[in-house]
Amino acid sequence: LTAVGEGASEEKGEIARLASFVGAIAIADLVKSTLGPKGMDKILQSMGQGEKITITNDGATILKSIYTDNPAAKVLVELSKTQDDEVGDGTTSVVVLAGELLREAEKLCNLHIHPQTIVQGFREACTCALEAMEGLSFSPKDEEDFRASLVKCAKTVLSSKILTGDKDHFARMAVDAVLRLKGKSGLESIQIIKKHGGTLSDSFLDEGFILDKKIGVGQPKRVENAKILVANTAMDTDKIKIYGARVRVDSMDKVAMVEKAEKDKMKKKCEKIIDHGINVFVNRQLIYNFPEQLFADAGVLAIEHADFVGVERLAAVTGADIASTFDHPEECKLGEAAVVEEIMIGEDKLIRFKGCSTGEACSIVLRGASTHVLDEAERSLHDALCVLYRMTEDRRVVPGGGCPEMVMAKAVEELAAKTPGKRSLAMESFAKALRGIPTTISENAGLDSTDLIAQLRAAHALGKSTNGVDILKGTMGCMKECGIFESYKVKNQMVTSATEAAEMILRVDDVVKCAPRQREQ
Repeated sequence: LTAVGEGASEEKGEIARLASFVGAIAIADLVKSTLGPKGMDKILQSMGQGEKITITNDGATILKSIYTDNPAAKVLVELSKTQDDEVGDGTTSVVVLAGELLREAEKLCNLHIHPQTIVQGFREACTCALEAMEGLSFSPKDEEDFRASLVKCAKTVLSSKILTGDKDHFARMAVDAVLRLKGKSGLESIQIIKKHGGTLSDSFLDEGFILDKKIGVGQPKRVENAKILVANTAMDTDKIKIYGARVRVDSMDKVAMVEKAEKDKMKKKCEKIIDHGINVFVNRQLIYNFPEQLFADAGVLAIEHADFVGVERLAAVTGADIASTFDHPEECKLGEAAVVEEIMIGEDKLIRFKGCSTGEACSIVLRGASTHVLDEAERSLHDALCVLYRMTEDRRVVPGGGCPEMVMAKAVEELAAKTPGKRSLAMESFAKALRGIPTTISENAGLDSTDLIAQLRAAHALGKSTNGVDILKGTMGCMKECGIFESYKVKNQMVTSATEAAEMILRVDDVVKCAPRQREQ
């Protein structure tokens, strides 16, 4: 007998747990090969209209793009998304660690150890591991040392991405962009613009805000000491709209009168805007020829159809309000910029706002051979910017290259040796899962992971706590000497999130699939 209604299905006990394990481990194995500096890329092909193709090795992007109907697999997809939103990097690592934890938990379940005992052991092991990692972390001494740490962390993030060939150039660019923010505004002040042509190494950081629009005909191409009005208003009512109005007339003279009335109405609106004392007008909507002509005659630079995100960001960086009505100029806050000018990037004309009132604003212009390269470069750079921005909040860093995982595994094994009962088995499994990260990094680089991990265990037992996997030399090395560092916050979030997700899936003993709602005939 079953409690669920007709058309619904129910899986209980071991079958439900096994289905959860299989789904979650399959998702982890899917992204496993993308982990580390030598990780491989995936091609994601959309079967919809246009058959869009994405080439990436970013865990969050891969998992976001695939469809899965396994509930446990969906937990890991959400886990990856959360990691991306919180810290920007470690999206693959967190899923691989959660997968390893569940793989070890499955073995313990087969030994008839109760899931709650495993959960308790994992929880104690997680607390111990985080304490060990905190002991390994350190903060930069001064601002110069902090900048050097930021550059090293940015290089580590970019080393597993498409930008690895120019990681020095992009790391410095990302650090310069984040340090300009001075911890005040968010990453919205950093705009990334993608332009075809050139190579990735031609990308540059521009100390200003760049709007991907052209300046209108007959308008000034350069304005100094700009007073900017940012608006979202209709500037296209100089013609009678066919669908908007129905006018019956008995002569052509009256048609001309109606058109004149429309023109006069638009002229008054333009005069109100010009009376604000501005010399730059940015509108989200279209600006038709007549108002554009009026602005040109008044010496006002008018920019039309600036996309909504562009308008929002421009208002933020210039310190302006977005206006819709213009009856009270004294209540409208204008934006300011030292220079507004037209620039050329490749074969495209763009508008640059230099010397904005909030000096933190900047634009990163990415150049590349194709759309796929530019998209992946943007994702990689965004990950680096997120990590660096989080580091301005928590400056602590830890050595990279699988070193923190080895330190945490050693601390957890020592705790397991002192713990009586079955919980110690769960702790040993936790330590084994942690070592799965450096193992996967080594395997993806084509190295002998078994030998390398054995060497690392021996080195850490002898007190060499900064040793990790040196992928470039294919051996074990000191991560501090190699200059491989990672943000403490990223690692902390990774271990905590992976443990919580594994616990949630472990607690499952019943999967109920509801029947679809029956449509009434």
